[in-house]
Amino acid sequence: MSPHRQTMDLSAAKRIVIKIGSALLVDEEHGTIHRKWLAALADDVARLHARGQQVVIVSSGAIAVGRRHLKFTDGNLRLEEKQAAAATGMVRLAHAYQEELARHDLTVAQVLMTLDDSENRRRYINARNTLETLLRLGAVPLINENDTVATDEIRLGDNDRLGARVAAMVSADTLILLSDVDGLYTADPSRDKSATVVPEVHEITPEIEAMAGQSKSSVGTGGMVTKLAAAKVAMGAGCRMVIANGHELGSVTRIEDGAPCTWFIPKANPRTARKHWIAGTLSPSGKLIVDDGALSALESGKSLLPAGVTGAEGDFHKGDAVIVVDGAGREVARGLVAYSAGEARLLIGHKSSEIEDLLGYRGADELIHRDDLVLS
Repeated sequence: MSPHRQTMDLSAAKRIVIKIGSALLVDEEHGTIHRKWLAALADDVARLHARGQQVVIVSSGAIAVGRRHLKFTDGNLRLEEKQAAAATGMVRLAHAYQEELARHDLTVAQVLMTLDDSENRRRYINARNTLETLLRLGAVPLINENDTVATDEIRLGDNDRLGARVAAMVSADTLILLSDVDGLYTADPSRDKSATVVPEVHEITPEIEAMAGQSKSSVGTGGMVTKLAAAKVAMGAGCRMVIANGHELGSVTRIEDGAPCTWFIPKANPRTARKHWIAGTLSPSGKLIVDDGALSALESGKSLLPAGVTGAEGDFHKGDAVIVVDGAGREVARGLVAYSAGEARLLIGHKSSEIEDLLGYRGADELIHRDDLVLS
């Protein structure tokens, strides 16, 4: 298998995010959903699921569906009209996904998110935990941008960025952007007949950015520039990303069969990138002091449980980065804490089985989960 064929091989992926462009899914003139196309996508998702892969779908199209049902005229809509259209369209969109995936006995779980949810630490952690739980239970999360509560103008291309943020949030190893173009071209193919698709990108250079500015999508929602912005987010999270033409039925299968596309290849995998982010990027907001037993557990790759913590310093919130130190004050690890400072002080020294009695609700068993912890 050639290096590029290996890149295109999706069978080794563990967690895949598929972002669907509005023009692929919806007939914008009539506001109807392309059911044949959606049925073929459901077949692709079921095939991935059958070989043990987890799939998250980020879908555009709610506004395009809803505006026709509300009988809005052609032309630009005001923000509140877009929000009304999204509220109407999301119901129909989710129902269509549910019907098609139900043919394969797959459960759809709709999750409404905004870009802000990926930037606010507390909402980020809550959203990540919800998505992790859904995936663990075998569901297919269907993520729509929550346009009905947008406080800013709904911008073109936001779902490309949202797809990349979701991929980073769930530590996906592959992000598929299905669009109306075959990938990143060396030049605008409508003007330069010699333009070709760039098969692989390993670094976003000024030359690559220049190509993106020239090879714009004619129908898609965001154009190549926003897709390149999504690639930066995905690659920074250790997630490879592919831009492919989704107009043909069975678009995901076509990628594996060698259809023209552009792959963006990161230097690190999602786990390595996340650990690097925790260790070197986040500023710690507090400190947890651990006993020798907890230290041994951490060194053997286990999570930090409340029973092994002897003290908590600082004013941190759920999802904040904290330093873990031993009894002598030596830093031994850094991680994202699952509870606030006040809650942590109530839990230290207690067993995980006592958390619900102490806090009044059942939260995580760990103060820091091993996936959110890096040894110093």
